[in-house]
Amino acid sequence: MGRVAGKVAFVTGAGRGQGRSHAIALAREGAKIVATDVASGTLPDVVYPIASRADLEETARLVREIGGEIVIGEADVRDRAAIDAVVQQGLDAFGFIDVVVANAGVFTWGAARDLSWTDWHTVIDINLHGTWNAVQSTLPSMIDRGKGGSIMMTASQIATRGQSNAVAYAASKAGIVGMMRALAVELAPHSIRVNTIHPSTVYTEMILNEPVYRVFRPDLENPTKEDMDGELYPFHMLRLAALECEDVSNAVLYLASDESRYVTSIKLPVDAGSTQKLG
Repeated sequence: MGRVAGKVAFVTGAGRGQGRSHAIALAREGAKIVATDVASGTLPDVVYPIASRADLEETARLVREIGGEIVIGEADVRDRAAIDAVVQQGLDAFGFIDVVVANAGVFTWGAARDLSWTDWHTVIDINLHGTWNAVQSTLPSMIDRGKGGSIMMTASQIATRGQSNAVAYAASKAGIVGMMRALAVELAPHSIRVNTIHPSTVYTEMILNEPVYRVFRPDLENPTKEDMDGELYPFHMLRLAALECEDVSNAVLYLASDESRYVTSIKLPVDAGSTQKLG
């Protein structure tokens, strides 16, 4: 028996990166997966490419390759009707959802004095409002089923410490912590646990692109990943530049499993000691 056998997990941002890794990790340990992503390849006001339909289908292929069951549906987390439709698709296929991994998010950057309203609004709307849509959409069926559950939201180390040029991202992730705290109290009588996960920088397409390399090394004409890595090492107590997706998936698996049955309302850091080192 797998660690999450018999559970059904709804994962947002599942087309690639952390979301894909979470879906595969949960499926490998026995969970059935309901996966969604915007799957458009690009988003206005986000400078790096995002997941495509082919990416989401590849997540499904990888889950099925290890013997897992999965349904997928395209949805922008800002679009509540679209999220509701994917959740209903999962309920129709598997009967219930008892694990929610609200993972979808984007990152924009810039000095606070010059940050555009569009950049601010895009990050807040996707990261904060999108997380709320994913969570609230699953709540009626989860509460009515009466069997408890686990909700986890991807926050960030930046939610708990200062970081220049990231005010919108920091605000969105700190807002997620407040949402988690309130929901943990409200949902405890229903045996639904609510927690946040706070990764440090993770090697995904969100950072593995030239615009982000330039954020860390604006002094170079053509900065590379290795140039960025040199700037990331000092953030951590442990010797690494950035995490792999699997490092965060291990935390997701723990919070989804009954191993954490009495763990709720925590901010779980997966950050190589960065928040304790930096504040």
